[in-house]
Amino acid sequence: MSKYLIEIPHGNNKIECQRAALVLISSGSHLLTNADFGCFDGEHKAWFFMEADNKDEVLRIIPPAYRKDAKISQLNKFKLKDFEDILNHHGA
Repeated sequence: MSKYLIEIPHGNNKIECQRAALVLISSGSHLLTNADFGCFDGEHKAWFFMEADNKDEVLRIIPPAYRKDAKISQLNKFKLKDFEDILNHHGA
């Protein structure tokens, strides 16, 4: 399984913030009910972490209204011994 960071943006007005929070919190998904929001700092996005086999699995947990704008990033940890693999991945 891989670890993913999911970012779900929403509009910056009061109604959009309330709707996004309500949709995510009431989704029934433990992950979404524990999302972190950046609205009070002007970042109208929610973030959460998830472990999954692939991005399609992650996408299925995101409410349909927010799927097209969601950003899903696979996270990796590197060690010094991984340096050559990193270079090879980037075609160097």
